[in-house]
Amino acid sequence: MPPDAPHRPDPLAALAVLPGVPEAVEASRRACEELRWHPALRRLTPQCRAEAVVRAAHASAALDGARLPLDVVRDVSRGAVAAPDDVAGRVVLGAVRALARAEQLAAAGERGLAAAPQQALAGLHVVAAAGLLAEADLGRPRRGGEAALDIPSGADVPGADAVAARLDALATALAGTTSAPALVVAAVAHAEVLSARPFVAGNAVVARALARVVVVGRGLDPTGVAVPEVGHLADADAYGAALAAYRSGTATGVAAWVVHCADALVAGVQEGQVVAGAVLAGRLDPA
Repeated sequence: MPPDAPHRPDPLAALAVLPGVPEAVEASRRACEELRWHPALRRLTPQCRAEAVVRAAHASAALDGARLPLDVVRDVSRGAVAAPDDVAGRVVLGAVRALARAEQLAAAGERGLAAAPQQALAGLHVVAAAGLLAEADLGRPRRGGEAALDIPSGADVPGADAVAARLDALATALAGTTSAPALVVAAVAHAEVLSARPFVAGNAVVARALARVVVVGRGLDPTGVAVPEVGHLADADAYGAALAAYRSGTATGVAAWVVHCADALVAGVQEGQVVAGAVLAGRLDPA
């Protein structure tokens, strides 16, 4: 940096050195690196990635209470069947579409999320909440007097008047240059959407899709075969507790959330290994 260049704060970098975070970040990095060497990814990466995205959609929807069998979600994803015409079906379809959009954003690199973070977030919401909200409510933040319909029990969610400021801060973090590892950026993006609940509905599916964009797009898991959503679903209580810790605003709470996200990614790599093994063997387990 030239001597006369202005100093720009890097708040995410400070989170990367909180107690326990460097070790968790390194564990997730090593896990993702190991996944890249799976024999299936030498020539079957697209097939592995497609199945990983199906499992991500299945888990993300299940975290919102929409539990459909994995084989049904797979068939919905490939257009073989229509999603059930009920709330669960619409949540699953929203998760499928949001993750498909996340794939596009991650592939676009700097032309995707970083170039226009708020537009990218709105685009994720348009596809995630279609069928759950009126068309005019898709892709726009909550307005004064509007409450989020998907607030977890006991959560203190900011009012609509505070949403704009939270989204501006998130957009700045996603668009700016930071020395923070991708895992930290993804964890903060994920938690900010879950905490602020900027939309009337569909926030959690959007948050998890946004985290995937960062993890894949910033090169932590360039294969896109890890399924951290499965890691979150494996212990949904821990997921909620870690988010509550983040919302506390304390250094300890934020660190606990980042460590949880790292652990979920490591578990997601294990799921990715299962996916890659099934693809390599020419079979997929629908269970």
